Amino acid sequence: MCDQLRKLQPQTEVDVFLSSGRRLEDVVFINFNQNNCCAFFSDPETEPGSTLIVDCQRIDAIRIEAD
Repeated sequence: MCDQLRKLQPQTEVDVFLSSGRRLEDVVFINFNQNNCCAFFSDPETEPGSTLIVDCQRIDAIRIEAD
């Protein structure tokens, strides 16, 4: 999944499916840090102004939202 995040365009809205079974819905991809394999997302609907930092090795799938 880390390779996919490296290629994902910033500001892309996605759903993230974590290996724990949790899902982050309608989050916006900010960027990917290749040094520590963390992906950064914002959640403008639920927590405006917040940043979610997720280890890409804990992501099973992402769904790219349709325009």
